[in-house]
Amino acid sequence: MARVFLSLGSNIEPERHVRAALAALEDAFGPLRVSPIYRTPAVGFHGAPFLNLAVALETDLPPQAVHARLGELEKALGRCRDGPRFSARTMDIDLLLHGDTVLSEGRLVLPRPEILTQAFVLVPLCDLAPDLVHPTEGRPLRELLAGLDYDPAHLKPVRLD
Repeated sequence: MARVFLSLGSNIEPERHVRAALAALEDAFGPLRVSPIYRTPAVGFHGAPFLNLAVALETDLPPQAVHARLGELEKALGRCRDGPRFSARTMDIDLLLHGDTVLSEGRLVLPRPEILTQAFVLVPLCDLAPDLVHPTEGRPLRELLAGLDYDPAHLKPVRLD
């Protein structure tokens, strides 16, 4: 079984889409560990704030199959990929880590590069696994977070009731 980490984000009816995504992921993969949820500003465009979080799960599926299934879930949740890369979205589910796998196959890149550059990815991931060693950096996630230049005020914890 591989330990897999995902990043989820939504800024179109985000509460509804986050709940739906978590239910769909649990149906597809079984039990999940879920980080706190953060409200963050849009990155790369002017738009509504996002809800961002990380999810951990275990699976026997190879990374390519997990990636394909995540794309199907995004599509089922109304994700449209024909717009600009940085735009509003119902749901974005990114495969961040699949065990210690390192690969680059088209849109599937592991570990996901945004782990090293985006606080909205690294902060929730660190909430789940601060001592996890990044497969290519060789350092724990908490050390990577300590070295990341970001404004913590841009990540506001929220609760979905």
